[in-house]
Amino acid sequence: MLNLLTDIAGIQVGHATDLRLGSGVTAVLFDQPATAAVVVLGGAPGSRDTAMLEPEMTQQKVDGFALSGGSAFGLDAAGGVQSALRAQGRGLRLGPALVPLVPGAIVFDLNNGGDKEWGLHSPYRELGHQAALAAAPGAFALGTVGAGTGATTAGVKGGVGSASAVASGGHIVAAVVVVNAIGSATIGMGPHFWAAPFEVGGEFGGRGWPGAITPADLALRVKGPRPVPPTVEETATTIALIATDAVLTKSQAKRLAIMANDGLARALLPAHAPSDGDTVFAAATGAKPLAEGGLTELGHLATLVMARAIARGVYEATALPYPGALPAWRDRFG
Repeated sequence: MLNLLTDIAGIQVGHATDLRLGSGVTAVLFDQPATAAVVVLGGAPGSRDTAMLEPEMTQQKVDGFALSGGSAFGLDAAGGVQSALRAQGRGLRLGPALVPLVPGAIVFDLNNGGDKEWGLHSPYRELGHQAALAAAPGAFALGTVGAGTGATTAGVKGGVGSASAVASGGHIVAAVVVVNAIGSATIGMGPHFWAAPFEVGGEFGGRGWPGAITPADLALRVKGPRPVPPTVEETATTIALIATDAVLTKSQAKRLAIMANDGLARALLPAHAPSDGDTVFAAATGAKPLAEGGLTELGHLATLVMARAIARGVYEATALPYPGALPAWRDRFG
């Protein structure tokens, strides 16, 4: 176990990172199409092909997901992932046509100091293609990489996080997340993470809870200029995938995504805000049958691994190489 999404057999992850742009793309690919669903709870989402993932829709499975920076421009990334899969002969066969199914979601990172003057066409389709070509099983980088390159939170840099856990029946539940929240992953102005009760093995610093949580710690903290509430210039988003190797229906996968959102809300304060685009995909590779009642345990673990992955994304991040860039957690707290 690597404590990563790729602990689930048949899942590959790849990043494409552009530090000059201050953005990037993360591709998640499945060796075989996976049953998929989605839950969108943020007030300002940006996504592609999410309607297809609703339980009442015909198509049951997808070939991968594209997670991208770039706000609405980043929706081009899914086309780049599609291009790579099509070249590999992957996708839904419809007569002579081959259509890779790659839903996607984006985070807003356009105001982070990078060079966004890219000319006529955005770079995200090419970044999506590069991320798909880089996808592989095994270890992948966390923090300021891929779709998390330009991610920020209230007070410290955001980034890509991941975590995994094993259920009593042997099923694996794992998450990958791009933490770009309008709120904070840490308590007040200190180093302690809201996800501290769920930490495993010091994976995000082992700081635990502070000695006390004060009213000041619970006050609204959001990124960007004041006054609060946030203006449109402070648009944010946390996007994620929760996955398992269990056999699930689309309805069960959606329930897994709902419970994973509980972990998002336990790791970020506030969450699901009007200017957030919080979107959680769910996928089931179907390698192992699920016993009666087993979905509750998978959902419980989905809550925990999502919270842990969010804290890891912030903990592993490094500041962008620009003057005045938002500091990382490690810059502030060591």
